[in-house]
This record gives sequence, C-alpha cells and structure tokens, in this order.
Amino acid sequence: MLVLGAGLQGSACAYDLLQSPAVEKVIVADINVNVLPPFLERYRGDARLELLTLDARDEAAVLAAMGRAQACMNALPYYFNLAMARLAVQAGIHYCDLGGNTEIVFKQLELDAEAKAKGITVVPDCGLAPGMVNILAAAGIEALDEAETVRIRVGGLPQNPQPPLNYQIVYSLHGVLDYYTTLSWVLRDGKPQQVEALTEIEPVEFPEPVGTLEAFHTAGGLSIMPWTYEGKLRSMEYKTLRYPGHAEIMKAIRDLGLLDLEPVKVDGQEVKPRDVFIAVVEPRLKKPEGRDLVALRVEVEGSLEGQRRTIVYDLLDYYDEATGISAMERTTGFSLSITGQMQVAGELGRTGACTPDQCVPAGAYIDALGERGVVIRRRIV
Repeated sequence: MLVLGAGLQGSACAYDLLQSPAVEKVIVADINVNVLPPFLERYRGDARLELLTLDARDEAAVLAAMGRAQACMNALPYYFNLAMARLAVQAGIHYCDLGGNTEIVFKQLELDAEAKAKGITVVPDCGLAPGMVNILAAAGIEALDEAETVRIRVGGLPQNPQPPLNYQIVYSLHGVLDYYTTLSWVLRDGKPQQVEALTEIEPVEFPEPVGTLEAFHTAGGLSIMPWTYEGKLRSMEYKTLRYPGHAEIMKAIRDLGLLDLEPVKVDGQEVKPRDVFIAVVEPRLKKPEGRDLVALRVEVEGSLEGQRRTIVYDLLDYYDEATGISAMERTTGFSLSITGQMQVAGELGRTGACTPDQCVPAGAYIDALGERGVVIRRRIV
C-alpha cells in the first residue's frame, strides 16, 4: 500500500494499515519523511514500513512508487488530487483520497471509463466529511422507502475549549478558512443551490459532557451529492459543528476583510490579509497537548412502511490516550485506510471512478470503524 503524505492524516492511515495482517508493506511517501508523529515513529525500522522521500510534482518518481503498490491512499493537500488520480490510473492501481474540493472531484469522475478498462477503482472524498458522512447519508436514504430530507452535522472540537474561539487546529487552518469563505452547495426544493458560509446557525444537542453545539453552513462536506440526488430529495444540507459563539466571531472577522486573499499595501509592502491572520492566529490555536473530539449526526427523514420516520446516525469519538492518535485522525485517516483496503479486497463490487456514497458498502464500513473503536450508533425515530 502506498500512502502519499506523511502529515497527521497520512500517518494515521499508515498506522491503521500496519494493524492489518493482510497488508504486507506500507510505503509512506512525502517530500519530508524525517519527522513523523509519535504513533508512527515507533514503527521506524519495522520491515513492513518504508519511508520514501518523494516530491509529488515529480511524475516519474510518483509513477515509480505507484508501480510498487496495489493501491494508493492520497493524504496530500487537495490540489494534488487530480494529478495523483490520473497517475494512479496510468499505473493501473486503486486510488482514494481525502477530497474536499468539489470541482476536482467532478474531474476525477471523468476517469471512470479509463479506470474500468484497467479494472481499478478511483474513489475521492474518503475522509470524515466528505467521506464518512456521505456514506451514512446514502445508507439512510437506501433504508427508507422514500427519503425527503438529509441533514448532516459534523465537527472536530477541543475537549477543553478556550475562548475566544473555543477551537483548536485539528487539520489545516488554510482548509478551515476556505470552508468559512466559500459558498456552500445544498439541495433545496430538489435543486442544487448555494448559501453563504457561517449562516443559518442552529443549536444541536449532544450527550454531556459535550452538550449544546452550534451548526452552520460551510463548503465542501456534501461534495457532489446535491447533483447525485437532484430531483430525488427535497433537501440536503451539510453544517459544521462548533461550540456556541464561534460562527458569529468568525463571520465578523471575515466581513472585516481579514480573511481576504486580495493583497493590500501595508507600509509599502503587499500582503494578503489571510496570510497575516494565519500567521498571528495559528500559533495560538495549535494546542500540542490539547485533546480533541469529533461529533457527528446524520439525519435522513422520510417514510418507512407508511410511517414518517427519521434514521439517525450518531458518533462521538475522542482522542485515544493509549496511542496518541487524535479523534480527527481516527475518523479521517482510518476512513481512508479502510477504503483502500476495501478496494484491494474487491469489496466495492464495481470498478471505475465513484464517490464513497456511490460505492462503499455502508454495513461493512461501519463494522470496520467499530473494530477500531470508532462507534457509529444508528436509531430510527
């Protein structure tokens, strides 16, 4: 198995692969493989783990690495996803990634015919959101006689929130700010529409000690699902979960222009406001000793056997004290690993390019997460 990216998610994916007896070799490739998180560092020197210095912009080197593997799990930044998917198809190996950019996913799906000809699968969007939430939503839709409404709520949060933002960095702050400043696609009245990020704030209740969270629109989580279910559902939306008050503060920061990408002149120097904001804020939001959690709720409402019913999936996952792996890494990196292993095992039941809600078997996926202690609870109300 080839894992591209030795950051937190790629390292968590590699760690999970190493727990599987079926995996003979894990090649972790990145431009810098000298520094690994402690949970993967302990495998340095293990014969099953190979660390490969690799520049993802070097296509020949990437193809050579892919030629040594049956599947590629890409945990690089999203802007590498299309190029890596194309190279995987060229190499004739299975491919999955963490997605996050809907335009790129549409382009990846254009690889369908070529992937089918090679007898492989190309599956973008295999993290937490997009990824896990989309699989659960599709499972809920399938379980009802007629589905009408899908509501997805998910967020990575500190266990011990500290003001003013009550937030700590659990993945790229650049990515978070993209989601806060980009219009969000939703499905309303059966048609894809866009709404402003950080709007339509609503409370969501979770069991203590989490308690009341707030949910608000952000981009990226639904991926292509508004188009997949156009005309088939009345509404579908994705919202991010944070502690109450977060969205209002971030909206004020955004509306003041502090997240803009257009340069402004400061003392004769051109600087991007967002670059300054990240440089100032990121050190304050990085909590090396901070413990995180992931809260998730997916609700699919419709009819079942003549009755109005809602299928609800819930998850609360926490930083693992035994391994030092965060909840975000467990839910995102492990999800990527599970998908890659399913691809190699032929468990998707098809070839070609598809999103996880279209091809990942929900029951087996949920069971695999449960074996890792990531427990999704399903109920019908």
